[in-house]
Amino acid sequence: MSKQSASKSNIPLNPLIFIRRYDELWNRMLFLIGALIVYRLGSHIPVPGMDPIRLADFFRAGENTFLGMFNMFSGGSLERMSIMALGIMPYISASIVVQMMSVVVPSLEALKKEGEAGRRTLNKYTRQGTLALAFVQAVGMSAGLISQNLTLSTGLSFYIPAVTSLVAGSMFLMWLGEQITERGIGNGISMLILASIVASAPSMIAGIFVGSNGGSKELLTALVFLLLGIAVTAAIVFIERAQRRVPVNYAQKQQEGRKVYAQQQSHLPLKINMAGVIPAIFASSLLMLPASLGHFIVPTENPTLFQSIIQNLALVLHQGEPLYLLVFGAMVIFFCYFYTALMFNPKEVAENLKRSGAYIPGIRPGQQTKRYLDFVLNRLTFIGAMYMAIICLMPMVVQSSFGAAIPLGGTSLLIMVVVLMDFIAQIKAHLMKHQYHDQTLIKSPNH
Repeated sequence: MSKQSASKSNIPLNPLIFIRRYDELWNRMLFLIGALIVYRLGSHIPVPGMDPIRLADFFRAGENTFLGMFNMFSGGSLERMSIMALGIMPYISASIVVQMMSVVVPSLEALKKEGEAGRRTLNKYTRQGTLALAFVQAVGMSAGLISQNLTLSTGLSFYIPAVTSLVAGSMFLMWLGEQITERGIGNGISMLILASIVASAPSMIAGIFVGSNGGSKELLTALVFLLLGIAVTAAIVFIERAQRRVPVNYAQKQQEGRKVYAQQQSHLPLKINMAGVIPAIFASSLLMLPASLGHFIVPTENPTLFQSIIQNLALVLHQGEPLYLLVFGAMVIFFCYFYTALMFNPKEVAENLKRSGAYIPGIRPGQQTKRYLDFVLNRLTFIGAMYMAIICLMPMVVQSSFGAAIPLGGTSLLIMVVVLMDFIAQIKAHLMKHQYHDQTLIKSPNH
């Protein structure tokens, strides 16, 4: 008996068995690290025909426009105009469009319900949409670079290599993200976004302390921002992990004879923030568009009506202005409701519960269950929308009040925390799987 207990206790203590046990996890971790290294190296390969000095001045002037946010999500690739300057934004846009169309178009909705085969077809449409969007964006970006005199050549001698390299870089990132999802840890696209934000964070954080010049007031302000960031991070973790568990009971089922199964109880988990970070990204992109267009318009003595409208919009919708904060908050709330409605269909859930013989205690199956889920979902979405608006607006309000630049906005901080939480959850899932396998080996009579 003692030998058996000793052999059982030696299983986790043997180094060779320990390495073999976590071999899959280590391989996935090493693949993730290698893929991120390849991504960061590729972000430093420039597009042929660029003027680096003029390019640096141009992006320095457009720091608070759409270019600044796009540059952050690309990890500085846009500022360097590397072959990965488009980043994974075309893939994200195509994915969101396909998700929205799968709710509106009946044929795509049917594919969504076909399981693995339907998912592969939708992924094929997403890749095709990514290629089309990347091509359009690459052509538009190349034309904008030529119009701003940021290139060393013009015409087809610049368009062909620039568009080809930009499209190839975007498609490579899409493939790399899918490989990370399949062979690494975590969602590949989310990990690439996280790597981009983390790569840009040190320079932005250093800018606070460089700009403070060692003054006690400025250092105290930086310390306040640091404590505020910790508090906001804790709030994000709390809200993202919070759930509303709707109780669900399964009706008793009679087996052969007089034997009857006991009533099973479960719950339907509903997250407070079902929309994730999509509302913040959408709202930021749409509101920064006028500022970006105004940045590209060259000032003239007699501007046209369109130029005047764009320039006035760029002034009133500049980041930190009162109208910008009001519109941004309203758009975040709207997209929270809109995207939650796309992700969760109470009618479909109520029908699935009814078909499986399940019901919510005190609520009749069918239409009443659908109305009850609508009621619960609306309250949760209201809390989630307010939370998203506060998280995204708080850095801007504090920045305009203190007059100091905050290195990481609410959107970027939210993305970092959510992706890291998912990354840690997947590591724990791998560890639990290996732990269950070890317990099976211990209980097996052959071991």
